[in-house]
Amino acid sequence: MATHFETHDEHYHAPGLQHHFEDMKQQQESDSIGMWLFLVQEIMFFGGLFTVYLVFRSQYPMAFAAGSNHLNWWLGAANTLVLIVSSLTMALAVHYAQLGKRNLQVILIILTMIFGATFLGVKAVEYTDKYHEGIVPVSGLNLRTEKSHEKIRSPRELNSQTGRDDPRESLRIPVGENDEHAEHQYVNQRGEFQWTDTSLAHKAQEEGYLTESEKIGYFANGELNQDKFRDKVRIFFWIYFAMTGLHALHMIIGLAVMSWLLWKAWRGSYTGEFYAPVEMAGLYWHFVDIVWIFLFPLLYLLGRHFGGGH
Repeated sequence: MATHFETHDEHYHAPGLQHHFEDMKQQQESDSIGMWLFLVQEIMFFGGLFTVYLVFRSQYPMAFAAGSNHLNWWLGAANTLVLIVSSLTMALAVHYAQLGKRNLQVILIILTMIFGATFLGVKAVEYTDKYHEGIVPVSGLNLRTEKSHEKIRSPRELNSQTGRDDPRESLRIPVGENDEHAEHQYVNQRGEFQWTDTSLAHKAQEEGYLTESEKIGYFANGELNQDKFRDKVRIFFWIYFAMTGLHALHMIIGLAVMSWLLWKAWRGSYTGEFYAPVEMAGLYWHFVDIVWIFLFPLLYLLGRHFGGGH
């Protein structure tokens, strides 16, 4: 009798257990080690990007603060809240996967995907806004027209004449009375940042706390070199698009994984005995959320002059 039960136990195969593992515990430990090794290299990857940001910002803080004023901080704050809530729904999805509650798993995974898609939608709005403002630091990625010969004027000059309050209006140039698309075309092709606020740089110069790099970089004989200053603001936006773009790519990958999890959860694949895929996806999702928690204050808030932002 004992021999019969021992033989039965030896041939028992837990749901989801791969053949090269002795038991589910060993498999889950292996999954965890693999995921944490992956996250460590992701930390090093994003850590390198954060280091680049901090090095340049320490040299040109006023230019980076001016760049931050081009960003819509409340959209960034809204996205931060969205990701925090998505972390909660993902954690609950893992919890109910451990309890083997299929319907709640499915609902919470769907909610997590909705929040993730919402984040990407808001980010798309932000990117589109930068495209229309003409401050994407890549040639050809800003709205432009070659029909106008009117000189670009500063926002203060243009708004005083037109009564407009939006600094982006200073980039709009008439292209002809019969052009129905005139209000949607801009002269700025390469991100020249004509309406970048330079007041912070002037204030820093007046109060004597410019960095040595700033004195060399865009101040000469006490005068601000507008072109050189905008070049440093352009560096901010190179870093902004690189970091937020790579973060968005990780979000898209996460949503693809969620789609697979949703299909498996719908089929009832995850039980109290086998839930590791949901847990590993949760770790990845939390990591991506944490990256944004650092990106938001660094890019949107640090050194910001709220009077000049959106």
